[in-house]
Amino acid sequence: MNERMTSLFGMALGVILVNNLVLSQLLGVGPFLEGSGSTRRAARMGAAMVLVMGLTAAVCWPLNEYLLAPNGLRHLESLVFLLVAALLVEGLELLGGKLFPTRWKGGEDTLALIANCAVMGVILQNVQNGYGFGESVVYAVAGGLGFLLVICLFASLRERLEFGNCPKAFRGFPIALVTAGLMALCFSGFSNLTLFG
Repeated sequence: MNERMTSLFGMALGVILVNNLVLSQLLGVGPFLEGSGSTRRAARMGAAMVLVMGLTAAVCWPLNEYLLAPNGLRHLESLVFLLVAALLVEGLELLGGKLFPTRWKGGEDTLALIANCAVMGVILQNVQNGYGFGESVVYAVAGGLGFLLVICLFASLRERLEFGNCPKAFRGFPIALVTAGLMALCFSGFSNLTLFG
């Protein structure tokens, strides 16, 4: 049991730092750039990504394992996974609106989560790598946590850049892209990270 936990922990740490979905695999770059305008919105988007990725992985694994793969319907994986992700996002949107009617600000990030390639990328990687249920959920949740970490760091850097002295040609989106590139370079330093030995 201890070896399995170590393996899951290593997988989670690897997808958060080393193989980060945004900075290493370039999945979910659109919501990353769009949702990083403020730290509050970035935290909301990152938390929603963790929830959506975890739930989608938990629902798609049994669908693939017990329905699609045994019946020779693997060619429908992408379509089924996209529909599951869309239904889960819409269901969470409705549930949040019912549970927190006065505080719920839904709608602005819904489309970004539905059409997000990071969610689809994680689910398809789970299938491609042959992960079991636990591994799939851990990989998806850790991918969401990596997205949360990176988008919150990036949003705080963007807020600081608004008060910085930067050339006029670089203000706004260009300096955001330069900052994202420098963050990717910083995260590449984790590529030689060795765990437990």
